Amino acid sequence: MSGKILIVDDEKDMLALLERILSGKMAHSITITDDPLQVPDLLKRNNYEVVITDLKMPQCNGIQILEMVKQKDETTAVIIMTAYGSIESAIEATRKGAYDYITKPFRKEIILHVVEKAINWQRLQKENGYLREKLDGKPQFPALLGGSAAMERLHGQIDRIAKTSATVLITGESGTGKELVARAVHVHSLRKARPFIPIDCSTIPETLIESELFGHVKGSFTGAIRDKKGLVEEANGGTLFLDEIGDLSVAMQVKLLRLIQEGEYKAVGSNTLRKGDIRFIAATNQNLQEQIKNGQFREDLFYRLNVINIHIPPLRERMEDIPVLTHHFLEKYGVIHGKKAKGISGEALDHLLLRDWPGNIRELENVIERGVIMATGDILLEEDLLPTDSLAPPRTGPAHHLDDIFTMPFKEAKDRLIEEFQTQYIARALARHGGNVSQAARDSGVKRQYLHRLMRETNLASKAFRKPDSPE
Repeated sequence: MSGKILIVDDEKDMLALLERILSGKMAHSITITDDPLQVPDLLKRNNYEVVITDLKMPQCNGIQILEMVKQKDETTAVIIMTAYGSIESAIEATRKGAYDYITKPFRKEIILHVVEKAINWQRLQKENGYLREKLDGKPQFPALLGGSAAMERLHGQIDRIAKTSATVLITGESGTGKELVARAVHVHSLRKARPFIPIDCSTIPETLIESELFGHVKGSFTGAIRDKKGLVEEANGGTLFLDEIGDLSVAMQVKLLRLIQEGEYKAVGSNTLRKGDIRFIAATNQNLQEQIKNGQFREDLFYRLNVINIHIPPLRERMEDIPVLTHHFLEKYGVIHGKKAKGISGEALDHLLLRDWPGNIRELENVIERGVIMATGDILLEEDLLPTDSLAPPRTGPAHHLDDIFTMPFKEAKDRLIEEFQTQYIARALARHGGNVSQAARDSGVKRQYLHRLMRETNLASKAFRKPDSPE
């Protein structure tokens, strides 16, 4: 796959070598310059898919080139070239948004492989951007799609708290989209022009997380060969998202509490207090109050984090959102995998509506992606979604959590069952007819006006089920 590539290096021999390699077999369109100060003008006049730049150059280094490129177009893939002794700086560049780095000297097949991957990645970013524009009127983040009452409440919460500086604790099961909700809060906040820095507290070893958060000074421990900036410093002025906060050690909880309370911290090995202007958003799928009772989580930190709580409902409690989520993922993965996925059969949608979704939106997304890949036609069938031995639905009625419902007072249980029946019945009728309300009403034996009324009551929109070019 050929692409438009800019190469920046103050060594003319290296430029000539890379131009010869990349303009050969793949016939890439190559622009070269040995003067990094020309880069702003070149970026202004051209759109490049890949920029390859040396890390260490006089007047302007590779990190500065990276920042210029990303300021113009976030989707451009930047590859950093570096000598072996500067690998740590190159790794730092990837954290700042570089696609990859390669060490000199490199083999021809290595550079060709990395460039080909970078072009594929860049085009995927463009396609996803196009897809977001195409999904007119839908939220940027899939976790926020849906018109259910639960999602309306979530949208309202985000609108109310985004413009404040209050600390937020997001709770919900795995796969419900906690990070996406955190990003939505940041994007709609007054800090949206500043960084959003996520850290997963469950994946970083306890021995490294302090350095990762607060940074370290040269010589503070074995292997600390230079000062290192921490994520807290990178997030200054913006938002720090602490995912899976319940997995943070008690010792680190003390230091985090000081940062939240005083806005102060120390890098590892330093005696100097530093200031941080940060909005904190934390998330967990654990019961922190139970952890407090067990001595695993500090109560004072919990109250500092839980100024505002956003609870994301599991997918089984917002089943009416499955059709709109399904069509979103159909369109997304149709573009990504180059498949003509126009819709989903009524039987396949029935199957999705009958599952409990323990993995929530993440599980649904994976199932739809598999369906798009496995489908032989442009309509997803039930057998495309899951292996044959997984197709039996885990429940058989319109209501989920029947045991819970049948322990409610009679009137409340009756109302809940009727509400769930209406939601699933209407969703399936609309799905069978591609969102055509008139046909769905005739098939259901009800008047069109009455079906519209039921749709309003159940927060179902016909466009969520509509196939391309189908009438209402």
